Amino acid sequence: MDDSARQIRLRIFGLVLRAFIGVLLVTILLVITITGIALANSLAIPPFSQLTIFARLEGYYVGHGSWENVHTVLETEKVGNEITLLDSNGRMLIDHGSRDTNKIGIPYQPVAGDIIINLKVKEQIIGTIVFDQRTAPSPLGAIATILAPVSIISVFLALLATVVGVLLSRQIVTPLAEVIAASRAVTLGNLNTRVKVSGPQDFRVLTDSFNQMASSLERNDRERRDLLADIAHELRTPISAMRGRLEGMLDEVYPADETHLSLALKSNYLLERLVEDLRLLTLAESRQLHFEKKDTDLKALALHSIEVFNPQAQEKNIQLQLLPTSGDFAAILDPQRTEQVIGNLLGNALRYTPVGGKVWLMLEKSHSMITLSICDNGIGIPEEDLPYIFNRFWRKDKSRARHSGGSGLGLAIAKQFVESQGGSITALNLADGGLQIQIAFPST
Repeated sequence: MDDSARQIRLRIFGLVLRAFIGVLLVTILLVITITGIALANSLAIPPFSQLTIFARLEGYYVGHGSWENVHTVLETEKVGNEITLLDSNGRMLIDHGSRDTNKIGIPYQPVAGDIIINLKVKEQIIGTIVFDQRTAPSPLGAIATILAPVSIISVFLALLATVVGVLLSRQIVTPLAEVIAASRAVTLGNLNTRVKVSGPQDFRVLTDSFNQMASSLERNDRERRDLLADIAHELRTPISAMRGRLEGMLDEVYPADETHLSLALKSNYLLERLVEDLRLLTLAESRQLHFEKKDTDLKALALHSIEVFNPQAQEKNIQLQLLPTSGDFAAILDPQRTEQVIGNLLGNALRYTPVGGKVWLMLEKSHSMITLSICDNGIGIPEEDLPYIFNRFWRKDKSRARHSGGSGLGLAIAKQFVESQGGSITALNLADGGLQIQIAFPST
């Protein structure tokens, strides 16, 4: 996991670093571009033409009618020491912010690079301001002045974001690396691997989902192993009985008469039934079993099943009946498969109901569902076993079920047949003793 975490951290750090370097460069380029466009658009307008000094000088001249004592205006301006002021005839009134030089009153001789701005009142030139090459600001200087704080702030933000990204990556990398390491362990067959749920909410959901997946894989693998063991065990019993009976007759331990041959044939029938049940269950679970669905009356199926199982119930003096019901109990079902389900459930109920007991069926219709309940007054099933009675080869009493010919697949087949037709099947113990199994289908 440490190697995975290190690699992920390096990749995330590289991505974060490249992202913020890109953002920094884009920011600087945008500032340079916008500044260059602004300066290019201002070439037609002399620099500093928008400064308040020009308006104040023009206002001073209008208010006083002359430039006398104009130095008082320049003393209050930050750019006053950079200005040379000429009168309307081009003579110097202020020399770089000073009125005490020997150039005062002398006509100004323009020099290449000077920036000259005329002051006007009513379209009449009243004076001129001159910025010489030494004091005139350069475009590069203006760009540098703008870029300096922007660059400092951008670098600071990039570093801060990088640090925050690295700190956040620790919260992301550790749980992600644990999931990667755990997935590799599961791939190698270690299905009991689990990941500690930690980190941000999204990673908690991820790790929790991974743990559920691993639990499901582990449970499926255990069920597969148990299924293979159960199949081998169930097949071995009738095969061993049949083989022992036939070998006994060959060795003349048993006479080869009808009685002993019928016992061998009975083991063969049991084996054939087990194989057929396994085939049906496999087809149903893989959704390959075909269902001939049509409008079916569940009440008629229940009555027919009672008629079929009534002789078996009379042998144990068990009362078997359908409680009086009225109404329409039609549903779109496969009548043959559905009657097989009812038969499986009735056979189990009669098998585990004591002599002189009672088995009854009930039909109910509510909320667009039809429910058929098969109830008995036997000893029921322990509560801890109820969630497992529809599993393959589950038996309440394995020795008794095998002796009576049960394969342990009847309830599993019933569950698959019901659910494949859009229904549901549940089991619960009755308050007065006994078991109730309910199958429910959507009504027509």
